[in-house]
Amino acid sequence: MIEDFRMAQEFGTMPAPKVEDFQFLRYRLEGEVARLTLDRPEHNLLNERMLNEIAAAINSLSDNKVKLIVIDSAASAFCGGIEIGEYTSRRVFQLVDAFQNAFLAMLNTAKPVLVVVNGPAFGGGAELAVLGDLVIATPKARFAQPEIRLGVFPPLSAVILPHILGTKLALELVLTGEAITAERAREIGLVNWLVPENQLEKTVNQIIAKVTAQSGPVLSMAKKAILGSVGMPLREGVKSSMKVFLNELAELEDSQEGLRALVEKRAPKWKNR
Repeated sequence: MIEDFRMAQEFGTMPAPKVEDFQFLRYRLEGEVARLTLDRPEHNLLNERMLNEIAAAINSLSDNKVKLIVIDSAASAFCGGIEIGEYTSRRVFQLVDAFQNAFLAMLNTAKPVLVVVNGPAFGGGAELAVLGDLVIATPKARFAQPEIRLGVFPPLSAVILPHILGTKLALELVLTGEAITAERAREIGLVNWLVPENQLEKTVNQIIAKVTAQSGPVLSMAKKAILGSVGMPLREGVKSSMKVFLNELAELEDSQEGLRALVEKRAPKWKNR
């Protein structure tokens, strides 16, 4: 183990790839939307390179005018999880580091993230979906955390699922490793919208239109207020949200424009600042 750690230190992790060099992630900007499409046939298994590309793509968006990040898949599966062939003692440190960086990028980004699941999302793929601020799925989607059957557990889901589902459901999914349908995922709160496959593109476009019609900075602050209060006692959560509202939101031109538009009975004209 010590020798493995030395090798990890010696070789280090891959440098952050440039957008133009992406191999497994289609990245494109469409106005105020960044589209990230997983594209590693045939099951979008996550390797170190792909994880680094996800992190690099999301981190590159911090200072631009993008209002929404959309993550979807070019394959029949959304994501089959970590590629087992990379999970070796020789590569485990680099892989875990890349895994953490990708998911921290999703957690830390101020941009809302919409995840589109039109196929199986297993293991790390399920965690990728769970980390979406908004999730839309079709009946083809299935969600599972099968790591327990391999003698490990999903570290991110072990922390995030209790916040979303409560302790009992989180324990059920993690301890049994069984897959659940898209219908049950919708019922328990893992999925926001469940739509037929032939309506998926239309519904995604509708959601994009609804989100991007809002002020970018206000979207970020609303997300910050919601996620920043998770796990806090009610009173502390209210204080945290009000702090964002009074100290940050009030300074925005868009916040003032929204109030003016309401008084003047017109649509607001956002400046995104």
